[in-house]
Amino acid sequence: MSPTPTTSPRRVVVTGIGATTPVGGTAPETWEAILAGRSGVRPLTQEWVAEHELPVTFAGQLHTSPADVLTKVEVRRNDPAGQYALIAAREAWADAGRPEVEPERLGVAMGSGIGGVWTLLDQWEVLRTRGPRRVFPLTVPMLMPNGPAAAVSLDLGARAGAHCPVSACASGAEGMGLALQMIRSGRADVMVAGGTEAAIHPLPIAAFAAMTALSGRNDAPERASRPYDVDRDGFVLGEGAGVFVLEAEEHALARGATIYAELAGVGMSSDAYHITAGEPEGAGAARAMEEAVSDAGLAMTDILHVNAHATSTPVGDLAETRAIHRAFGAHTANLAVTATKSMTGHLLGAAGALEAVLTALTLHDRRIPATINLDNRDPEIDLDVVTGGPRSLPEGDVAAINNSFGFGGVNVALALKTYR
Repeated sequence: MSPTPTTSPRRVVVTGIGATTPVGGTAPETWEAILAGRSGVRPLTQEWVAEHELPVTFAGQLHTSPADVLTKVEVRRNDPAGQYALIAAREAWADAGRPEVEPERLGVAMGSGIGGVWTLLDQWEVLRTRGPRRVFPLTVPMLMPNGPAAAVSLDLGARAGAHCPVSACASGAEGMGLALQMIRSGRADVMVAGGTEAAIHPLPIAAFAAMTALSGRNDAPERASRPYDVDRDGFVLGEGAGVFVLEAEEHALARGATIYAELAGVGMSSDAYHITAGEPEGAGAARAMEEAVSDAGLAMTDILHVNAHATSTPVGDLAETRAIHRAFGAHTANLAVTATKSMTGHLLGAAGALEAVLTALTLHDRRIPATINLDNRDPEIDLDVVTGGPRSLPEGDVAAINNSFGFGGVNVALALKTYR
């Protein structure tokens, strides 16, 4: 079907939210836990931790088992990354009221930074120990990064596209940005967009630990993710999915949908600096934020809240702080900043999607969640970080930025604002 002609950019609104995370099996459970400041990080009890003598023995594991939500066949035929995507997408779709839309006007954009790592490595072990005839026939569609996007597209009958941005830790945010652009351009009226990741596996843990990216606080897992703290020592690996149902404003209004917020703009850039480290002065990240605000038709001074990428690494938190100053200048003092990875850990390709969900809920409920584990502020982090409990947003129209940065130098910023 040809795109619907548009004379001006269509406004895009959030009408459905879904999430399965380390702190809750649904979006409402997750939001309640985040507002309460509860950590979802806990020790790993699987046998493979001792078997492989892993140097890091904790993570932000999923709160609710997919087996409690999906059928046995769905669990069997989807990698955990696909399972998480299905759970969050179905919740978001139901939350949106299962909008009536032509299949050719409904699309999917589901990012994943790694994809089906469990399937890939499990089936390699099957091949190695039991031979090729025992390899599961659905191995390839389960391990491919776009497997979750395909699963959601099949589940909902979405025919406007099944896209999968693979941009490391910016994948989920890029999926939402792509969905925004598809609706604006007239290629779709409704998009199911987000990110998913299921990488709590011995190999990624060992690999991240080998590059000294992970926190080593095995004796205090719940306190290990500590963005902006002078004693931060690395990120905490997490897993899960976050999903939006996005609609063209006119489509949502015509059916009387509940609207959480407007996804108003997206900014993207690349550092071209280092394969894992961001540009230390934050130039690329600043450009992404500036572009998102401009794309939203806003001024930098309209932004009052930032849900920061803030992974709890010594270098990354400081570089993002510099980027925020670079983008906002003197207005930085007016920004209420929070780092929700302090509770969930870092969901890699799902992180930006989950944090966009939390940003939309922040705007809808007008409450900014606090950053936990910030006991001794790094003196170089001169931001107004929300701590000690949620902070109320001011009355009137409010806009926010959600930052996501990934290995390879990828920077994605989403601009959201209140809707009324």
